[in-house]
Amino acid sequence: VQLVESGGGSVQAGGSLRLSCAASGRTFSTYAMGWFRQAPGKEREFVAAISQGGGTSKYYVDFMNGRFTISRDNAKNSVYLQMISLKPEDTAVYYCAATRSTLSRIRSQYNYWGQGTQVTVSS
Repeated sequence: VQLVESGGGSVQAGGSLRLSCAASGRTFSTYAMGWFRQAPGKEREFVAAISQGGGTSKYYVDFMNGRFTISRDNAKNSVYLQMISLKPEDTAVYYCAATRSTLSRIRSQYNYWGQGTQVTVSS
């Protein structure tokens, strides 16, 4: 599966962005999907994940405090990350990832990755 992210950009603190990830192929609904991010000089870290099918199960990194919401639309082969109340520390390249295994927070569980989209939050 090929993944293409979009929706990144530059916003001021407190602003919002909605990231999108479009997947190729007919089997999108069989993949659990995740969002990760990587800030300069830091490891790539888990942000959120959503289960296969209807996406009834979701995981979020603890420190998000409800600011981010992951969702999917299988009819559009897409997964989204709605981000509100953005902070400068949210600045990073955000990556979409797919896995055929079960829903996971673990980077190595994901087999397919997009090229990333830059999110920059200024104070």
